[in-house]
Amino acid sequence: MEAYLIAIAIVSAVYVLLALGLTLQYGMTGIINFGHVGFFAVGAYAAALLAEQGWHPLPAFLAAGVLAAAAAWPLGMVSLRLREDYFAIVSLGFSEVVRLVVTSEKWLTKGVQGIPGIPKLFTGLGVGLPNSLAVLAVLLLVNGLAIYAMRRIVRSPFGRMIEAIRDNEDAVKALGKDPARFKVQVLMLGALLAGFAGAFYAHYIGYISPDQFVPLVTFQIWMAIIMGGVGRVSGALAGTLILMLFLEGSRFLRDVLPFISEVEMASVRLGIVGLALILFTLYRPGGIMGEARRT
Repeated sequence: MEAYLIAIAIVSAVYVLLALGLTLQYGMTGIINFGHVGFFAVGAYAAALLAEQGWHPLPAFLAAGVLAAAAAWPLGMVSLRLREDYFAIVSLGFSEVVRLVVTSEKWLTKGVQGIPGIPKLFTGLGVGLPNSLAVLAVLLLVNGLAIYAMRRIVRSPFGRMIEAIRDNEDAVKALGKDPARFKVQVLMLGALLAGFAGAFYAHYIGYISPDQFVPLVTFQIWMAIIMGGVGRVSGALAGTLILMLFLEGSRFLRDVLPFISEVEMASVRLGIVGLALILFTLYRPGGIMGEARRT
C-alpha cells in the first residue's frame, strides 16, 4: 500500500508540473493550448534518448526542458498571431504531429514498440532512502521552485503585462506593445515545465511509447485547472489532487460494481471525471479555490 501511495504521489507531482505550465499559458495569459501533451512527449523522448547515450540525468533533464521550449518557439511564431480558437486547433495538431513523428521515426524512437529500459533515477543511492521516495522528494523540490518562480513572474512587470494581454489584448496593442512576443515567451516557459515533467515521467515509468502521449492527457490537465481554479497556482495544485482522486479512486469501483469489466471501467472512470467537471462548471465555475486574478 505504501508503494502504491508513493507511486500516485509521483504521478500527481508530474501532473502538477503540467498543470502549472498550462496555468501560466491559459490562466495568466489567455493562451488556449490544446497541444500541451506534445511538449510533454518531447521532454520524455529527449530524456530517454539522451539516457541511452549515457548522459548524466541532470544535463539530460535540462536538455529535455530546453528542447521542449525550443519546440514551442516555431509553433508560437507561426500561430500566435491567429485568433485564440484557431491557435487551439493548431496546437492540437502540433501534439498529434509530435506523436506521429515518434511513431514513424523507428530508427530513432523505435516507433510503436517504444523505448524500454530507461534507467531509474537514484538507483543504488546507498543512503538508506528508497528510490521512489528520492524521486518524489526531487519532484516536490522542482514543483516548489516552479511555484516560487511563477509567483515571482506574476508580481513582476512581465507578469502584469501578460495579465493585461489576457484581460484586453487590444488595449495592450494600443499602448504600442507586441502581445505576440510575450505570448511566445509564455508558451516557451509552459513548454519548459512540460519538458521537465516528461523527463521525470520517462525515468520513473522506465518505458515510453506514443500511446502514452494522446490528447486525453492534455484535456485531463485542462480538467484539473478548471476544477481547481483557472489563473491560480493553488488551483493547479488542488485541481490535480482532485483529478487524481477521481482517476485513482474510481479504480476501486469494481469492488462495488463487479459486473463492470476492466475495459468498461476505463470508460466509467472518464465518465466520472467528466461528470465532476460538469458539476464544477455549473455550481463552482471559479473552481475549488475560487476565481482570482493573482496567485
